[in-house]
Parts: sequence; C-alpha cells; structure tokens
Amino acid sequence: MAAVVAATALKGRGARNARVLRGILSGATANKASQNRTRALQSHSSPECKEEPEPLSPELEYIPRKRGKNPMKAVGLAWYSLYTRTWLGYLFYRQQLRRARNRYPKGHSRTQPRLFNDNYSYLIIDTHARLAVAVDPSDPQAVQASIEKEGVNLVAILCTHKHWDHSGGNRDLSRWHQDCRVYGSPQDGIPYLTHPLCHQDVVSVGRLQIQALATPGHTQGHLVYLLDGEPYKGPSCLFSGDLLFLSGCGRTFEGTAETMLSSLDTVLGLGDDTLLWPGHEYAEENLGFAGVVEPENLARERKMQWVQRQRMERKSTCPSTLGEERSYNPFLRTHCLVLQEALGPGPGPTGDDSCSRAQLLEKLRQLKDLHKSK
Repeated sequence: MAAVVAATALKGRGARNARVLRGILSGATANKASQNRTRALQSHSSPECKEEPEPLSPELEYIPRKRGKNPMKAVGLAWYSLYTRTWLGYLFYRQQLRRARNRYPKGHSRTQPRLFNDNYSYLIIDTHARLAVAVDPSDPQAVQASIEKEGVNLVAILCTHKHWDHSGGNRDLSRWHQDCRVYGSPQDGIPYLTHPLCHQDVVSVGRLQIQALATPGHTQGHLVYLLDGEPYKGPSCLFSGDLLFLSGCGRTFEGTAETMLSSLDTVLGLGDDTLLWPGHEYAEENLGFAGVVEPENLARERKMQWVQRQRMERKSTCPSTLGEERSYNPFLRTHCLVLQEALGPGPGPTGDDSCSRAQLLEKLRQLKDLHKSK
C-alpha cells in the first residue's frame, strides 16, 4: 500500500512562508486540521523524558496488523536479479499493485490513505510557484490524484533507488507530465532516468533546495534526499527510501555491512531535529524487534505505545526525528556499549572499533531478518 503523510510538516514546526511538504501516500486525503498535525508531531518529539510510558487504555485492544507478503524477503540471487534487472520484475510489481488496489479500495488510513503494500510516496510542494516534486512514486494513479487535488505542476521525480515499489510510477508520470525530470543515481538503473545525480548534488525547484546524498548498501546507487528547511524557518526533511526506517534500516542487497554502516553514519551526521520520512511503514515490527535486542530502553517503549495508538486510529507514524531515532533505533546504536556487550563480537585484533560496529550491524540485520513480530 502506498501511503500519504502529514501535509504540513514544516509549518507544524514553525515555517512561516509556505507549506512545502505534502505527504502523499498514494491517493491521499491530506490532514484537515494543521493543529492536529502539530500536536501529533509534538507528542513524540521528546525521547529524553524519564517518565514511564502510559499503558494502553483498558477499553482499547491492540491487534497488530498482518503484513502483506514482502516480495523481497528470503529471496535468492536469481530472483533478485530478475526482479531488479528485467521486465519480469516490473510485471510482478504491476500485479502487486492491482491486488493492493482491489484489497484496499478505500486506502489504509483515514487521514493518510495508502494503496500499495506498505510504501510511502511523497509530494513536496513550493506553494508560491505551485511546483511539485514527487519522491519514490510507487502508485502513479494515487500520485496523480494528489497532484490534481493540490492544483500543482509536477516538474521532478526523485528516486531513492531502482526497486519497482519505489520507481514503478516513473513511466506513467513521465508520460502524463511531459516536462517532468526523473532524478536518481546512474549506478542504479533507475527506469526513465533523465537527470543523473552524484553525491551532494542539489536539485532546485522553485525555492526548494534538495540535496542528494549517496548511501549505498541496500542497492549500489541508493540515494537519500535532504530538503533544506532553513528558507522556511523549520527543520530539514530527510527522505530516506530504504536506507533508514523508524527504528530500522534496509536490507543489504548490494553491499557489505561496512558499506551500510558508512551510509548510516552519513545520516547520523545530520541534525537531531531533521524530520525522517522513510520509504515504508514498518514502525510496529521494527520497534518490536528493537525491544528484543534492547528490552530496557524506555524511549523505545514510549515510542511503541505512541505507534500502537496511531495504528489503531489508522494514522501514519511519520515523521520521526533523527534525534528520536538515535535513542531507540538499534541500527543507529552500534556504538552503544549495551548492544556491543549483548550481541557484538568485540573489537578486532587491531582494536578497530569501526570493524566491530560493522560486525554488530551485520548481526543485527541477520537477527532482524529472522524476527517475526508477535
């Protein structure tokens, strides 16, 4: 299911000039009350609090949702090559898309409907120039519906990587919008790519300044995109694709643990107030796994309580902040002694700490692949 996120994240954090972020999770109805959006963001923005998490209300029963089949889970090299390098993968993506539309005709969430699996797509809008940028358009029909609702002109598509659930909408949107440019890494074989990007290249659309950062590991040419929030007096926004999720990270399909660690450290170098807009809604499962490897982490427990309430109301869990993620995301905590003692192999024979962190990251990823949320 594709999804659509909070409509005015920057305004909710104090932007004065314009609403620049429209989360479109496929076909969406944007939140109607910006005050509600602001309260939602503020309610989980202080991970350093020391109080115990509040239990769920006794009249509410939490039932974890059953996730759809992940086409990339437990795949062999042959299937992965077919999925990513041939039109068989695209046809498989189209079949999934049809099934998702039939299964979820009214979307996944009340205020942020989703249509394709658990993907997020985003629409970033310069409201002054009425120009829009789509990020990872998984369902082109849903993206187009949001473009028409907002009354904007789509001029760019930013793809984090080549997988069809992130790039499958490129063909149709490029045909419907003749002047639309498609950005991404030339190393990744992005379909319908027109404008290749390298590390730290900047895409300018109206007043929007969006920097591409090379973060290989999930795929060889994976990019994340950083929207500069300074012109709007708000936090920056990180569109992380399949590199980083709420309390999780992507699988290392085309790299090593050392490569993925370097990419995660690139993100860790950004400010704590940076808003994280990931490529998938994996919050419940990821936080459940984090509780297995670090059961006494109160920040994780508080976040899980909040996420459960969000999902019971069929609301998105985006965005979190990088400051929050540092407090409970185990894949960003490989430097923490508690995880190193519990899972890590210890420093290598030369005392190289980065080596031991990479080994710990690899161990965490292996455990996560075997983990099943209860």
